Amino acid sequence: MTVLAQALPRILPQAGGEQALDTVRDFPAIPDGWAYLDTAATAQKPQAVIDAIARGYGETYATVHRGVYQRSADMTLAYEAARARVARFIGAGTPDEIVFVRGATEAINLVAQCWAGEQLKPGDRILLSMLEHHSNIVPWQMAAQRVGAAIDVLPLTADHRIDLDAMAAMITPAHKLVALAHVSNVLGSVLDASRATEIAHGVGAKILLDGCQAVPRITVDVAAIGCDFYVFSGHKLYGPTGIGALWARPELLEAMPPYQGGGAMIDRVSFAKTTYAPPPGRFEAGTPHIVGALGLAAAIDYVEGIGLARIHAHETALVARTRAALSTVNSVRLYGPEDSAGIVSFTIQGVHPHDIGTILDEERVAVRAGHHCAQPLMEMLGIDATARASFGVYNGPADVDALVRGIDRVTRIFG
Repeated sequence: MTVLAQALPRILPQAGGEQALDTVRDFPAIPDGWAYLDTAATAQKPQAVIDAIARGYGETYATVHRGVYQRSADMTLAYEAARARVARFIGAGTPDEIVFVRGATEAINLVAQCWAGEQLKPGDRILLSMLEHHSNIVPWQMAAQRVGAAIDVLPLTADHRIDLDAMAAMITPAHKLVALAHVSNVLGSVLDASRATEIAHGVGAKILLDGCQAVPRITVDVAAIGCDFYVFSGHKLYGPTGIGALWARPELLEAMPPYQGGGAMIDRVSFAKTTYAPPPGRFEAGTPHIVGALGLAAAIDYVEGIGLARIHAHETALVARTRAALSTVNSVRLYGPEDSAGIVSFTIQGVHPHDIGTILDEERVAVRAGHHCAQPLMEMLGIDATARASFGVYNGPADVDALVRGIDRVTRIFG
């Protein structure tokens, strides 16, 4: 038995009784003995979400907003109730402030095209941070190139958080938009979103927050934060793929032109002129992902049934357990702050992260290995990739123990 394996009972703190969750039985795709630690990429789905999707397709399916027959009317009510559920979940003022999209990527592209593309002019500036996902970089580059704007990048603090002191020093009235991750998908660092918003608004800039990693883990209240745009994807929130949400202040949505043309987003069409529906319909061309919206609502019900405070405490305990164990291995380097939200990224000296992931898979431990769609961050860290363990409501101390045993095997194989 190796030194690390012998030390496991001593170095791994037990998760607190009030924080521990016992929900893995709700997730039929997680077999016994499989440690799924890739929730930051996509979350597994609870039976309640699967059932909602099955009912939507198998019992109650019809199109929305078009049919005069009863089932279509009923499905329209259910679809719009899902929109209202999303609005309540993130503290939006009214359901009409929620635009259904395929995911956060589409939501950011929508804002980049319909708001930034219309409002920015040559000489304006956009402020991002070093830890952003590619989806919160590339759309702004495309928008900046179209209008002649420029992009500035915020540095990170020593413990890998967005440096808001630097933001306060760097931002100028030329900055018209700030776009930041609420929680980093690589480092798990949590943004002080209210302070970032205050700094942005201090120079008249609008601020968009990428909430993909935040909404499954912490309570989000866009009204309390004060931001202008908020986006997230359903599949990271234990919901289906292909559905997500954009929230925006109603006056901003009203001023934005449509993103795509087609059915449902119109008021009246003629060959001479077309007029558009008010938001959010203006931005939802074509037949929507009806059952995806129902599944998203079911996922929100599931998460709030557990309680986001409990989920955050549970994942914080698992992060602490993981970091405590890995910090004893000299060849392991940890990234992100000690109190990262549900995510632990690491490297092992002399071992490519893909090899780490392959060996862990042989041990029935699933982690992500790569640059996590954050290549500028990797370059700043001086590495090509990391291995990333990310936790969900279905994980427990046994999953951390399996991860540590797998890493012990990696270090033995590579010496």
